[in-house]
Amino acid sequence: MDQLPVDINMLFSFVNMKLRDEFGGDLDELCGSLDVDKQWLINRLASAGFEYSAQQKRFW
Repeated sequence: MDQLPVDINMLFSFVNMKLRDEFGGDLDELCGSLDVDKQWLINRLASAGFEYSAQQKRFW
């Protein structure tokens, strides 16, 4: 988790960029690559009002 931005808005942008550019929208693959617990990431972003859309394969 050391490679994740601390600022929530930067985290939001970082995760969506990675999902789009490197992981084809696969949140499980992204979390595995970053060694981050998927539910932790969802909860962290949800704490700032961002939700994950499995249909759109991104946080919004």
